[in-house]
Amino acid sequence: MEKDYKIAEHRIRIEGDELISAVKRIEGFAPFEVPVEDAPLVIFSITTEEAPVMTKPQYNSKIDEISNVFGRYERGYMFTTTPLGESALQIWQEDGSNRIYFQGSVFSTRLLRFTLWIAFGMATVPHETIAIHTSTIQYRNSCVLFLGESGTGKSTHTRLWKENIVDSILLNDDSPILRIIDNEPRIFGSPWSGKTPCYKNEDYPLVACVRLSQAPYNKIKKLSILESYGALHPSCPPDFAYDDNLYDHISLTLDKVLSYVPVYHLACLPNAEAAKLSCKTIFGE
Repeated sequence: MEKDYKIAEHRIRIEGDELISAVKRIEGFAPFEVPVEDAPLVIFSITTEEAPVMTKPQYNSKIDEISNVFGRYERGYMFTTTPLGESALQIWQEDGSNRIYFQGSVFSTRLLRFTLWIAFGMATVPHETIAIHTSTIQYRNSCVLFLGESGTGKSTHTRLWKENIVDSILLNDDSPILRIIDNEPRIFGSPWSGKTPCYKNEDYPLVACVRLSQAPYNKIKKLSILESYGALHPSCPPDFAYDDNLYDHISLTLDKVLSYVPVYHLACLPNAEAAKLSCKTIFGE
């Protein structure tokens, strides 16, 4: 059995009843389901073969007692996620292959959701695509990305837009997909939206990026190209930052973004005036 999902115009095929059933249990994927057609970009499937051994770990993280490791094995990329005292979920992809193998705890929703995000990134980063950590507003048929470290107020600021800027709508609250289409950056909704269920199969041109920081005042400034790169880079997937090949692709994609899109820094309070200031700066109203 096969099921296709189209995310940021990339056709992702889920193969096999067990994995299809596990993915269908995850909130957010249903809006992206499409009829099965030829030539998917990548195929996700379960295998019973012995998993390869990761020979070059490149990035480690630990979240809520779950240990994650991304890196390389002898012939390709590999990711392992392991909850404390529980079985792991592993994926791997041989260089040059369009198939990513899954093995382990696929029916653990909390493991599979994040693992699918990593798998999507492995497959699509070489195609001018980045799942970027940001809260995203859709306004006037375009999108604005609000970036910042966790806890800096991204969701608060987009909520203030919705409450104070007429016709502004949340597109995604955690990980929309940035993709270059015909040399111009577009933002796509995705099945990954953090703690806010917002799974929209829509896309819009990107018109601005705003890096947020907390302050006892509201002040916005446009950043230089070098500052803009520094503002965007931390919001790209950290798992891929230590692999030269993957990071080269991310850098090239960011370069194209910066050729078209202004980047700002907004030091702000969590109030309506901050939302109005960023809207006026970007849209001139």
